[in-house]
Amino acid sequence: MKALILVGGFGTRLRPLTLSFPKPLVDFANKPMILHQIEALKEVGVTEVVLAINYRPEVMINFLKDFEDKLGITITCSQETEPLGTAGPLALARDKLADGSGEPFFVLNSDVISEYPFAELIEFHKSHGGEATIMVTKVDEPSKYGVVVTEEATGRVERFVEKPKIFVGNKINAGIYLLNPSVLDRIELKPTSIEKEVFPKIAADRKLHAMVLPGFWMDVGQPRDYITGLRLYLDSLRKKSAARLATGAHVVGNVLVHESAKIGEGCLIGPDVAIGPGCVVEDGVRLSRCTVMRGVRIKKHACISNSIIGWHSTVGQWARIENMTILGEDVHVCDEVYSNGGVVLPHKEIKSSILKPEIVM
Repeated sequence: MKALILVGGFGTRLRPLTLSFPKPLVDFANKPMILHQIEALKEVGVTEVVLAINYRPEVMINFLKDFEDKLGITITCSQETEPLGTAGPLALARDKLADGSGEPFFVLNSDVISEYPFAELIEFHKSHGGEATIMVTKVDEPSKYGVVVTEEATGRVERFVEKPKIFVGNKINAGIYLLNPSVLDRIELKPTSIEKEVFPKIAADRKLHAMVLPGFWMDVGQPRDYITGLRLYLDSLRKKSAARLATGAHVVGNVLVHESAKIGEGCLIGPDVAIGPGCVVEDGVRLSRCTVMRGVRIKKHACISNSIIGWHSTVGQWARIENMTILGEDVHVCDEVYSNGGVVLPHKEIKSSILKPEIVM
């Protein structure tokens, strides 16, 4: 089987992290976002993953070469010269996806984090015999999204309603699809939306089905959702393989600590924290609801909450970092500095407090 991951563009919503790495390579729970997806695809027998990309493909390919060998899976790029939307890239990669076997292929949005129940998706797709299956997830506020209206008994999609004013349902597109190769015949090589142009036509032919995604789902393409996604991911990890989570007197709730990280005395860490490889957390540090990426040093008695600390940054003694502060790569926060929602670009030194949310160039 094959899969196409829609990587797309510049990842502007996750800046300043995406100034250092393309968004799919930004760490989430101590590994690049896209790797969560590729590993799950490999588990259900996918042998080739095509990345639809229009930004810095060489960085992606060089990085993923290591994982090709480790996972025994082929990873190739299909590069757009102009943005092609969410359907155009399928037409561009047509030769890679339609190999004559007639097997369906996966299409994924690269920002989506979930338990990736691909085996169940394959089973459901084969059982209904339609042309395409989309995964849907239930949300509390459907008025913010495009809602997928389905036939309750069979899951057949009847129609799509964009940002409904009155309640028509609470299922939204989760950005995970399984499509028969015949879907490619419906797509032209031009900027096209799969959600707005292709799926409604398949639904009109009564050949589109929706499967409700079991477990959690989050689009982690922006900081607030990234932090929420980490909480949901760690919750899920607690249920599935709790042994991977940290334990000890200094740990509260779900915490993921890389084995090469060092943690000092008298710290209090958690809930919902990920600490990456090579990090040093000195004595008396307090961390909650945050991600600390590879090579970060957090000095004594610093306090970090609801924030993302980018690669190889330093947080000074008694510093306080909170309220969706995001430090880009190699940012150095001096001792006793306070950041309330500062968004700091890479390679900066912060000597004075950031009292209200702002971007520090």
